[in-house]
Amino acid sequence: MTYLAPRQGLFAIILLVSFCLQTLLLVISTDQQLSKSRALKGEQMVAQLIDEARLSLENKDRVSLSVIANRYTSEQDVTRILIKDNNDDILVPVGNAPMQQGDTIRQIATKGDAVIGSVSLTLKDISKGEIIAMQWPFVIGTMLLHLLLWLIYGYLARPTKEQINAISRDVQDLHREQYLQINQHDYNRESRESHEHNPEIERVATDFNNPANAGETNSLGKGQASDHAASADTGNEKASGQKLDIHGAVNQYIRGQQNSESATDSTAADFESSHVSGTAIKQAESSTTELYSSDKSDIDTSSDVSATTSQHGAARLSATREFDSVRVQIAFHDEFNMLERLAPAQRLPYLALCMQLFNQAIAELLKQPLLLGVSAMNEPRFDDSGASVLLKADNSHAKVALAGVMLAKLYLMLNKIIHDKHIELSRFALPAKAGVSDDAQSNAMTQLLESVGKKEQMLILLPNAGLKQISNHVQIHSIMRPTTVYERECAIFDGGNDAMIQRLADVRNAVLMIENEAVSQG
Repeated sequence: MTYLAPRQGLFAIILLVSFCLQTLLLVISTDQQLSKSRALKGEQMVAQLIDEARLSLENKDRVSLSVIANRYTSEQDVTRILIKDNNDDILVPVGNAPMQQGDTIRQIATKGDAVIGSVSLTLKDISKGEIIAMQWPFVIGTMLLHLLLWLIYGYLARPTKEQINAISRDVQDLHREQYLQINQHDYNRESRESHEHNPEIERVATDFNNPANAGETNSLGKGQASDHAASADTGNEKASGQKLDIHGAVNQYIRGQQNSESATDSTAADFESSHVSGTAIKQAESSTTELYSSDKSDIDTSSDVSATTSQHGAARLSATREFDSVRVQIAFHDEFNMLERLAPAQRLPYLALCMQLFNQAIAELLKQPLLLGVSAMNEPRFDDSGASVLLKADNSHAKVALAGVMLAKLYLMLNKIIHDKHIELSRFALPAKAGVSDDAQSNAMTQLLESVGKKEQMLILLPNAGLKQISNHVQIHSIMRPTTVYERECAIFDGGNDAMIQRLADVRNAVLMIENEAVSQG
């Protein structure tokens, strides 16, 4: 693929300005040269005219003076000749000076010491167009030269393959660093939330990271801990396999508690990285024994928990699952965490504006006859992570999936207008992205918005019944190269039919009119 030279358009503008300035300087210098030469020529003509007309001027012979003056007006540069007597009375006016103005040269005619009259000669101005017409070879040559310079720059300044590869590597490294920082931040936040909502996980993690708690942990399962300690000392393979199975049981328990596959993988990886000592493993075994059973059949319990969790996940991902409610999630596309760094005096009014727009969009959209029977179950409130609303179908004929998709698209349209206006006024604003899913998959949709969601994009995670409900109104496409089950099941909004887009535009205008009226009343 051939790339253009960097800023080739800007270089063309610079060359155009250079050409215009060069042409302007040419016109100015040529005008000055012609003005000097015409002034010298006019003085010579006036002196010659006085010599020829001295006798006729002394006798005030108008006919002779007119004949002499007409010979000089035949010159191309002369527009008017005015001959006056010694009393400053006009004897002969020749030419069309009222129509063509120019420089006037006046000289007094004398005979000896006596003044016998005066002669005024007017030379016409040379227009800029005439100068350019006179210098057309230079103008065209300069234009071709500038065009040649632009073509040479476009050819020589194109990036080479090595430069393109180097830039690509730099961009990939930058994106990788940003992705790692975002993932680390999200992982830390999820870990804090998980520990706040799951005290059992926090206790197990504390046992893993604190070898000093070995005595307390062993007291919970003395028989099991002594057996595992003996197995660790003898180093037989059977005990090692049992420890790995118990460790897997801990991971399955964490998955069940967090109810999210992506968050579970990151937490399990953190736990696996911390299991480096035999003491920590024994503490994990004791804690797991207390959580799952009081007998010594740890391996069977782990297998049962793993099977139950797998069946539960398969049921939640079933394409034929039933649903009667849809959750619409709005998230900010904040790559550099600008919202967290914003002062509360600016962040809170901005979040309040987003909340007001979202609530008004819900109210206006649900008035549509097409969405009869759909109602909002909560009033969304925006925070740093966004907002969500739960839409519920009041009867079997209500199109709750279509309502969710239309609401998400409506808010994206509203947010784009608000975002562009704020940026135009040099105020803070963020683009948004939206996700639509049944309520059972709301946690999975939150993860998808963080991992694969892009700005001004809508993700859809619905069963077959929901997809069938929106198929006549919107177009969707699958995520390219999915890496998880949820990404494979997720779809991306690709557009809507004319009727739906027009209906959304009308609702958007109605919401903005309400906003304008509220601002004017305030």
